[in-house]
Amino acid sequence: MNVPISIPERPVRERKPDWIRVKAPTGAGFNETRKLMRDLNLNTVCEEAACPNIGECWTKKHATVMILGDVCTRACAFCNVKTGMPRAVDPLEPEHVAIAAAKMGLEHIVITSVDRDDLPDGGASQFVKVIEALRRNTPNTTIEILTPDFRNKAQAAVEDIVTARPDVYNHNLETVPRLYPTIRPGARYYASLRLLETVKRHDPSIFTKSGVMLGLGEERMEVHQVMDDMRSADIDFLTMGQYLQPTPKHTKVMDFVTPAAFDAYAAIARAKGFLLVAASPLTRSSYHAGDDFAKMRDARAAQLAKKR
Repeated sequence: MNVPISIPERPVRERKPDWIRVKAPTGAGFNETRKLMRDLNLNTVCEEAACPNIGECWTKKHATVMILGDVCTRACAFCNVKTGMPRAVDPLEPEHVAIAAAKMGLEHIVITSVDRDDLPDGGASQFVKVIEALRRNTPNTTIEILTPDFRNKAQAAVEDIVTARPDVYNHNLETVPRLYPTIRPGARYYASLRLLETVKRHDPSIFTKSGVMLGLGEERMEVHQVMDDMRSADIDFLTMGQYLQPTPKHTKVMDFVTPAAFDAYAAIARAKGFLLVAASPLTRSSYHAGDDFAKMRDARAAQLAKKR
């Protein structure tokens, strides 16, 4: 007797709308950037987080370096970075980052990291060493850092990094408070806000920046409240982009937010007083970071001129 075999269907992934599609990465500039990162044993969030803009950025020889290894001690539901027990911190990493910045001729560099809850300072000292190496080797390069929340270590960690004086301090809130238990379970919304407040309290001249992903099931008024919370923390720059599901095991996309809806959010954010707002489906924390830094610096100068 032949018993029919039931073959489970493959999960169908929702087709992306046309406005979220990007070209596959190719070209000499792309390959040169990849080779340089490999030669210097550097990781990039562009690769590890499967950023949709990698083709455009790497072709222009822009890359966001991810320090402290490629293994994260957290397991956020949206993130494609590997989770597990990280390796020892590479003592050569700060100099390698500076060499990469010099070879790429970067006017602006973005440095981020995995979460390192295993380290006594959460990895803050490595951020300091990278900033110091960049200041020594490429003094004209402006420095933007995108740090984790340094859970239970934030006060001392932030103070040490602020003393090293990056030009921009970025820390992403990622989503609305209601979704933290499922989307960002290892973090606390108000702890992240306090981290950014601490930066401004210690050095008001440092630009602060934060971002959120849309399409995770957030409500419009919840997004408006996050904007208000950010302004209460004196955050200068807000980025908003579309969440994209990196693999079937990650949180599903609940909604593809239209470009028109992003424009509406951006208009509201500007009215709330941010120095700069970047909001579009493909916006990411580090996308066009150098150009945006110049715009933010000009916006502050214009704001100060009005007060005179």
